[in-house]
Amino acid sequence: MIDDFAKAHLHEHLRWVREALVWKLEGLPEYDIRRPLTMTGTNLLGLIKHNAISDSRYFGEVFDRPFAEPLPRWDDKSTAGSDHWARQDETRADILGLYRRVWDHVDATINALEIDSPGFVPWWNEDVRLFSVMVHRLSDTTRHAGHADILREQLDGSVGVDPSNRPLHGRDSQFWTARTVELERIAAATAQPHTLPNAGQRT
Repeated sequence: MIDDFAKAHLHEHLRWVREALVWKLEGLPEYDIRRPLTMTGTNLLGLIKHNAISDSRYFGEVFDRPFAEPLPRWDDKSTAGSDHWARQDETRADILGLYRRVWDHVDATINALEIDSPGFVPWWNEDVRLFSVMVHRLSDTTRHAGHADILREQLDGSVGVDPSNRPLHGRDSQFWTARTVELERIAAATAQPHTLPNAGQRT
């Protein structure tokens, strides 16, 4: 009973965070979903592509259920790193379509296997169970969704996990503007050098 509950619970959360990640592209122009927004080139469309490729492998070859389409491999020196960004000839529709096809493959693998079904991760050289792979991919996808949260907020101020645009934690933009002003004041105040009295100085 607990195995069925755990599997369904992890699967539900994996579905939810995938949708949240995809939503971060909604309404943005091509330039904004592709442009590098960190020193290491992190960008929104690249996060989607990376997650698609990772899910395809973890829920594919790990359980001897390979995804049907050829994709870059991070353990192949000729393609290493290319999973984090979209080529100029790869459209938004291409990447999102790939991700949704991978979702179907992931869901089919999860539905077909028991939570303790064995697998083997060659890039870890480690035997695993479906449970451990589900936890790993949920935590990794959630991590990248967090990256996407920050990137999207930097681009146009949009926050949250879906298009409903509910105020974050019930607060409006005026509240958050005031909050950031106060945090900047605190940061600036603590950045001032502290003057300590000299050892022999009388106070």
